Amino acid sequence: MKNAQVMSAENDQHKKDKQEGRRDFLKQSSAMMALALTPPLVIKAAAHDEAIAGIFEKMPVNMEINGRKMQLSVEPRTTLLDLLREQLALTGTKKGCDHGQCGACTVHVNGRRINSCLTLAVMQEGNQVTTIEGIANGDQLHPIQEAFIKHDGFQCGYCTPGQIMSAVACIREGHADSPEQIREFMSGNICRCGAYDNIVNAIVDVKSGGKTV
Repeated sequence: MKNAQVMSAENDQHKKDKQEGRRDFLKQSSAMMALALTPPLVIKAAAHDEAIAGIFEKMPVNMEINGRKMQLSVEPRTTLLDLLREQLALTGTKKGCDHGQCGACTVHVNGRRINSCLTLAVMQEGNQVTTIEGIANGDQLHPIQEAFIKHDGFQCGYCTPGQIMSAVACIREGHADSPEQIREFMSGNICRCGAYDNIVNAIVDVKSGGKTV
Protein backbone atom coordinates (compact mmCIF):
# COMPACT_ATOMS: atom_id res chain seq x y z
CA MET A 1 0.00 0.00 0.00
CA LYS A 2 1.34 3.42 -0.98
CA ASN A 3 2.32 5.70 1.84
CA ALA A 4 0.85 9.19 2.24
CA GLN A 5 4.00 10.94 0.97
CA VAL A 6 4.03 9.02 -2.32
CA MET A 7 0.30 9.57 -2.87
CA SER A 8 0.68 13.29 -2.20
CA ALA A 9 3.50 13.55 -4.74
CA GLU A 10 1.43 11.72 -7.35
CA ASN A 11 -1.54 14.02 -6.73
CA ASP A 12 0.67 17.09 -7.12
CA GLN A 13 2.08 15.78 -10.39
CA HIS A 14 -1.43 14.97 -11.64
CA LYS A 15 -2.59 18.53 -10.86
CA LYS A 16 0.48 19.95 -12.60
CA ASP A 17 -0.17 17.84 -15.70
CA LYS A 18 -3.80 18.98 -15.79
CA GLN A 19 -2.77 22.64 -15.50
CA GLU A 20 -0.21 22.31 -18.28
CA GLY A 21 -2.71 20.51 -20.45
CA ARG A 22 -5.27 23.26 -19.84
CA ARG A 23 -2.73 25.96 -20.77
CA ASP A 24 -1.83 24.12 -23.98
CA PHE A 25 -5.50 23.78 -24.84
CA LEU A 26 -6.12 27.50 -24.26
CA LYS A 27 -3.12 28.43 -26.39
CA GLN A 28 -4.26 26.21 -29.24
CA SER A 29 -7.83 27.49 -28.94
CA SER A 30 -6.66 31.11 -29.02
CA ALA A 31 -4.51 30.46 -32.07
CA MET A 32 -7.38 28.70 -33.85
CA MET A 33 -9.77 31.54 -32.97
CA ALA A 34 -7.32 34.18 -34.27
CA LEU A 35 -6.87 32.18 -37.45
CA ALA A 36 -10.62 31.86 -37.88
CA LEU A 37 -11.10 35.61 -37.51
CA THR A 38 -8.27 36.53 -39.90
CA PRO A 39 -9.47 37.40 -43.42
CA PRO A 40 -8.52 34.69 -45.92
CA LEU A 41 -6.69 37.17 -48.14
CA VAL A 42 -4.46 38.22 -45.25
CA ILE A 43 -3.66 34.60 -44.43
CA LYS A 44 -2.89 33.89 -48.05
CA ALA A 45 -0.69 36.95 -48.39
CA ALA A 46 1.24 36.16 -45.22
CA ALA A 47 1.73 32.53 -46.15
CA HIS A 48 3.02 33.35 -49.60
CA ASP A 49 4.86 36.60 -48.89
CA GLU A 50 8.25 35.23 -49.82
CA ALA A 51 6.84 33.45 -52.85
CA ILE A 52 5.17 36.65 -54.02
CA ALA A 53 8.43 38.58 -53.62
CA GLY A 54 10.11 36.09 -55.92
CA ILE A 55 7.48 36.41 -58.62
CA PHE A 56 8.60 39.86 -59.74
CA GLU A 57 11.28 39.48 -62.36
CA LYS A 58 13.57 42.42 -62.91
CA MET A 59 13.07 44.44 -66.05
CA PRO A 60 15.65 46.40 -68.07
CA VAL A 61 15.29 50.17 -67.95
CA ASN A 62 17.39 52.73 -69.77
CA MET A 63 17.43 56.29 -68.49
CA GLU A 64 19.75 59.23 -68.06
CA ILE A 65 20.41 60.26 -64.47
CA ASN A 66 22.25 63.50 -63.78
CA GLY A 67 23.66 63.48 -67.31
CA ARG A 68 24.86 59.89 -67.14
CA LYS A 69 23.20 57.23 -69.30
CA MET A 70 22.41 54.07 -67.36
CA GLN A 71 21.20 50.59 -68.18
CA LEU A 72 19.42 49.34 -65.10
CA SER A 73 17.57 46.24 -63.96
CA VAL A 74 14.65 46.89 -61.60
CA GLU A 75 11.57 45.17 -60.23
CA PRO A 76 8.32 46.47 -61.78
CA ARG A 77 7.04 47.58 -58.36
CA THR A 78 10.12 49.67 -57.49
CA THR A 79 9.47 53.40 -57.28
CA LEU A 80 11.83 55.91 -58.81
CA LEU A 81 12.58 57.14 -55.27
CA ASP A 82 13.65 53.70 -54.08
CA LEU A 83 15.71 53.14 -57.22
CA LEU A 84 17.60 56.39 -56.62
CA ARG A 85 18.17 55.80 -52.92
CA GLU A 86 18.53 52.05 -52.57
CA GLN A 87 20.04 50.97 -55.87
CA LEU A 88 22.00 54.03 -56.98
CA ALA A 89 22.90 55.48 -53.55
CA LEU A 90 21.62 58.94 -54.55
CA THR A 91 20.35 59.64 -51.06
CA GLY A 92 20.00 63.39 -51.48
CA THR A 93 16.43 62.71 -52.60
CA LYS A 94 14.64 62.16 -49.31
CA LYS A 95 11.87 59.76 -48.37
CA GLY A 96 9.45 61.68 -46.22
CA CYS A 97 5.78 60.69 -46.30
CA ASP A 98 6.19 58.25 -49.24
CA HIS A 99 2.68 59.27 -50.32
CA GLY A 100 3.34 62.35 -52.44
CA GLN A 101 2.26 64.81 -49.76
CA CYS A 102 5.48 66.38 -48.47
CA GLY A 103 7.63 67.03 -51.56
CA ALA A 104 10.87 65.81 -49.95
CA CYS A 105 11.41 63.40 -52.85
CA THR A 106 11.06 65.99 -55.64
CA VAL A 107 13.23 65.39 -58.72
CA HIS A 108 13.10 66.58 -62.32
CA VAL A 109 12.08 64.26 -65.13
CA ASN A 110 12.65 65.74 -68.59
CA GLY A 111 12.82 69.15 -66.93
CA ARG A 112 9.54 68.83 -65.00
CA ARG A 113 9.36 68.38 -61.25
CA ILE A 114 7.67 65.26 -59.93
CA ASN A 115 7.34 63.38 -56.66
CA SER A 116 9.59 60.39 -57.22
CA CYS A 117 7.71 58.33 -54.65
CA LEU A 118 4.62 58.35 -56.86
CA THR A 119 6.13 57.00 -60.06
CA LEU A 120 7.55 53.61 -60.91
CA ALA A 121 11.12 53.35 -62.10
CA VAL A 122 10.09 51.26 -65.12
CA MET A 123 7.96 54.17 -66.34
CA GLN A 124 11.09 56.29 -66.84
CA GLU A 125 12.36 54.39 -69.86
CA GLY A 126 14.33 56.83 -72.03
CA ASN A 127 13.76 59.76 -69.67
CA GLN A 128 16.22 62.26 -68.26
CA VAL A 129 16.19 62.37 -64.46
CA THR A 130 17.88 65.09 -62.43
CA THR A 131 18.31 64.85 -58.66
CA ILE A 132 19.74 67.29 -56.14
CA GLU A 133 23.16 65.73 -56.77
CA GLY A 134 23.00 66.82 -60.40
CA ILE A 135 22.17 70.53 -60.32
CA ALA A 136 25.54 71.92 -59.25
CA ASN A 137 28.32 72.48 -61.79
CA GLY A 138 31.16 70.58 -60.19
CA ASP A 139 32.18 72.50 -57.09
CA GLN A 140 30.15 75.51 -58.20
CA LEU A 141 26.80 75.49 -56.43
CA HIS A 142 23.59 76.17 -58.30
CA PRO A 143 22.29 79.74 -57.80
CA ILE A 144 19.32 78.40 -55.83
CA GLN A 145 21.66 76.47 -53.53
CA GLU A 146 23.71 79.60 -52.95
CA ALA A 147 20.56 81.61 -52.25
CA PHE A 148 19.29 79.05 -49.73
CA ILE A 149 22.57 79.40 -47.85
CA LYS A 150 22.53 83.20 -48.10
CA HIS A 151 18.93 83.51 -46.85
CA ASP A 152 19.05 80.61 -44.39
CA GLY A 153 16.38 78.73 -46.31
CA PHE A 154 16.76 75.60 -44.22
CA GLN A 155 17.01 74.49 -40.60
CA CYS A 156 17.10 70.72 -40.08
CA GLY A 157 17.76 70.37 -43.81
CA TYR A 158 15.70 67.23 -44.42
CA CYS A 159 13.25 68.89 -46.81
CA THR A 160 15.90 71.11 -48.41
CA PRO A 161 16.77 68.94 -51.45
CA GLY A 162 13.11 68.76 -52.44
CA GLN A 163 12.62 72.46 -51.73
CA ILE A 164 15.59 73.35 -53.94
CA MET A 165 14.44 71.12 -56.80
CA SER A 166 10.97 72.67 -56.65
CA ALA A 167 12.42 76.18 -56.40
CA VAL A 168 14.46 75.65 -59.58
CA ALA A 169 11.36 74.37 -61.37
CA CYS A 170 9.25 77.20 -59.98
CA ILE A 171 11.46 79.79 -61.67
CA ARG A 172 11.80 77.81 -64.89
CA GLU A 173 8.04 77.39 -65.10
CA GLY A 174 7.53 81.15 -64.83
CA HIS A 175 5.79 80.89 -61.47
CA ALA A 176 8.09 83.16 -59.46
CA ASP A 177 6.82 86.61 -60.37
CA SER A 178 5.73 87.50 -56.82
CA PRO A 179 6.06 86.13 -53.27
CA GLU A 180 2.38 85.16 -53.38
CA GLN A 181 2.82 83.20 -56.60
CA ILE A 182 5.93 81.53 -55.26
CA ARG A 183 4.09 80.42 -52.13
CA GLU A 184 1.31 78.96 -54.23
CA PHE A 185 3.57 77.00 -56.56
CA MET A 186 5.85 75.86 -53.71
CA SER A 187 2.93 74.71 -51.57
CA GLY A 188 3.58 71.05 -52.38
CA ASN A 189 6.82 71.16 -50.39
CA ILE A 190 6.42 71.03 -46.63
CA CYS A 191 9.00 72.44 -44.20
CA ARG A 192 8.28 71.28 -40.67
CA CYS A 193 10.82 73.79 -39.34
CA GLY A 194 8.82 76.64 -40.85
CA ALA A 195 11.52 78.27 -42.97
CA TYR A 196 8.99 79.32 -45.60
CA ASP A 197 9.74 83.07 -45.53
CA ASN A 198 13.45 82.46 -46.04
CA ILE A 199 12.76 80.01 -48.86
CA VAL A 200 10.59 82.59 -50.62
CA ASN A 201 13.28 85.24 -50.14
CA ALA A 202 15.88 82.94 -51.68
CA ILE A 203 13.71 82.34 -54.75
CA VAL A 204 12.92 86.06 -55.12
CA ASP A 205 16.63 86.85 -54.90
CA VAL A 206 17.55 84.44 -57.71
CA LYS A 207 14.59 85.49 -59.85
CA SER A 208 15.28 89.21 -59.49
CA GLY A 209 19.00 88.69 -60.04
CA GLY A 210 18.37 87.24 -63.47
CA LYS A 211 20.67 84.29 -62.97
CA THR A 212 20.24 81.28 -65.22
CA VAL A 213 18.64 78.39 -63.40
